[in-house]
Amino acid sequence: MLIILPPSETKAFGGDGDPLDLASLSFPSLHDNRQNIIDILRQYDVDEAMKVLKISEALRAEAEENSKLLTGPTMPALYRYTGVLYDALDAKTLSDKAWDQLAIGSALFGVVRPRDMIPFYRLSGGTKLYDATMKSRWGNSITKALEAEDDFIIDLRSGTYQALGRVKSAVTVRVENSEGKVISHFNKFHKGQLARAIAGKDLHSIEDIMDTPGFRFTEVNGTQLTMVV
Repeated sequence: MLIILPPSETKAFGGDGDPLDLASLSFPSLHDNRQNIIDILRQYDVDEAMKVLKISEALRAEAEENSKLLTGPTMPALYRYTGVLYDALDAKTLSDKAWDQLAIGSALFGVVRPRDMIPFYRLSGGTKLYDATMKSRWGNSITKALEAEDDFIIDLRSGTYQALGRVKSAVTVRVENSEGKVISHFNKFHKGQLARAIAGKDLHSIEDIMDTPGFRFTEVNGTQLTMVV
């Protein structure tokens, strides 16, 4: 089983790992795409980067970090990403088996494993680099990399990141309230809780997910699962 988590805009600064070694990252077929995107990001000066990334002066330090992608410190990807979903996941308390069953989508790296050592970066799935969308820059490489995994895939990425590399056979999850309205604000929190509940388990089908204690699922539409909260 492979659970693909969405990335987060918020990330932990710093780290105590050596600078990025692209060759050491999981899903090595994505190496060239990763290198090309890094090369482009490093071409922007900070002021240009802020415009491209559409961030305010308050986040200037995040744009500055993109100039250090190959020289800055790294940390495990699962600790690099922060925010609501990752708080609910509580990675430090997960088993080794749970870590082994996780992956994280990324505009910069495509998809990484939790133990991959990555630097701080700022790049969103909706960003355009020199007028080329991230979807066009990744092409079908993420899809191919994931389809090569011989696993039952549960894709918890948002629509923006699923679009960078869809896997037709993957189970996707949407979160609704009891009135059938899609949850937006706490969507990531509930997905983080679900990921925590199933990571480390041996699930092989959408029915196995629906049997997860403490969760309520009301319908299956092909490979899409609806979680009611």
